[in-house]
Amino acid sequence: MKTCNRCVLNDSTDSSITFDENGVCNYCTEAFERKDVVYFPNEEGKKKMESLIQRLKSEGKGKKYDCMMGISGGLDSAYLAYIGCKYGLRILAIHIDDGFDSPTATENIKRLCSACKIELITIRPDAEQYNDLTKAFFMAEVPNVAMPQDNILFAELYHYARKNGVKTFLSGGNFALESILQKSDCSSDGVNAYCVGHIKDIHRKFGTKKINKLHFINNFQRIADRYLNGIQSVRPLNFIDYNRERAIAELNDFCGFEYYESKHCENYLTKVIQLYWLPRKFNYDKRTSHLSSMIVSGQMTRSQALDILSQPICDENKMSDDVDSVCEKLGFSRAEFDDLVKRPGKRHSDYKMSLSYYLAHKFFYKMLVRFKG
Repeated sequence: MKTCNRCVLNDSTDSSITFDENGVCNYCTEAFERKDVVYFPNEEGKKKMESLIQRLKSEGKGKKYDCMMGISGGLDSAYLAYIGCKYGLRILAIHIDDGFDSPTATENIKRLCSACKIELITIRPDAEQYNDLTKAFFMAEVPNVAMPQDNILFAELYHYARKNGVKTFLSGGNFALESILQKSDCSSDGVNAYCVGHIKDIHRKFGTKKINKLHFINNFQRIADRYLNGIQSVRPLNFIDYNRERAIAELNDFCGFEYYESKHCENYLTKVIQLYWLPRKFNYDKRTSHLSSMIVSGQMTRSQALDILSQPICDENKMSDDVDSVCEKLGFSRAEFDDLVKRPGKRHSDYKMSLSYYLAHKFFYKMLVRFKG
C-alpha cells in the first residue's frame, strides 16, 4: 500500500489514484488548486456572505421564508443553521426521520431549532416500505446503501421549495471538511442518488414489499427545478473560516449541541454503513478522505491524521449494538447480515440505470448548462 506524503490517502482500494515524483497524490494536489477558488475564510468571504444574505432576504420579500435547508442533527447542518440565525434569515428546515436517528441527533435538532427559532418540518417515510428498500440495497451488496435515504431527502426538499416558492437551498457541504472524497474501486460507478431507475431495479430484485408510499426525485425533475424553476443550492460555509472544533464549541455554548463519534454518525444507519459495511466488506475507510480534507484546510497535521488512523475505526462493542439495532429494524438476523459483509461485494453497474439518468447526463444536462451559459 502506498500512502500520500502530504495527506493520508492511499491506493489500497483506489486503482485510479496517482502520485507525483514527491509522493504527493492527485487528490490533495487538486484540492489545493481549488482552495483559493471555492474557499474564502477571509474578508472576501465576508463580502460574499453579505451579498448572499442580501439576495436571500430580497428573494424572501412577501414570502414566509428566505431559504430552506435540510437538517440532520450533525455538525455541518447545525452550524449552517446557526450562521443563518445570526444573519436573521427566515429558514424552513426539513428533517427526514427515517427511524435511525440517534438520541443525540434528535436532541440536537430540538435544541437548535428552538434556539434559532427555525420552523422545522419532520418527514417520516413509511417505515415498512423504507426499511424494505434499505434492506434490498444491503442484499444487493452495493457500497452506497444510503442512496435511497439521500433521494428521499432531496425529493422532500424540492417538493417544499416548489410549494413555498423558495428559490435557494442552504447546503451544509463545505470545502473545509469535505474538499476530498476519494474515489474507490467500490464506488457508485457514477450513479447518483437521483437515478430512480437504479433504486427501483435493486428493489425489484431484492425487495418484498411495495414502495408506492415513498417519494422520489429523478434527474429530469432535478434539472427542471434547477434550470426552469430557478431553484439553486449554495454553500455558505465556504464563505467563513469553518473550523470543526471551534464550531462544536460555539454550538455547545449556543444551544447545548453535543458532538458524536465522527462525521455523519448522527444516524445509526449511516454510521453502520460508513464504519462497518464499507470498511469490512469493501476495505474502504472514509476517514482518510475526511482527515485529508482537514489537512488541506489546515485544521490537522498529517501526523495527527495518521495517529487517528492507527486507532480502531470504531468501538467494537458499541458498533455491535448499532448493527444489531439496524438488523432488527430491517428484518435481518445478525448471522444473515454478517454473511453479507463477508461476501466480495458488487458494483452499482451490476444493476440497471434509468434511461433518464443517461439522457440527463449525456445530453440534456450538458445542453441546459450550455444554454444557461
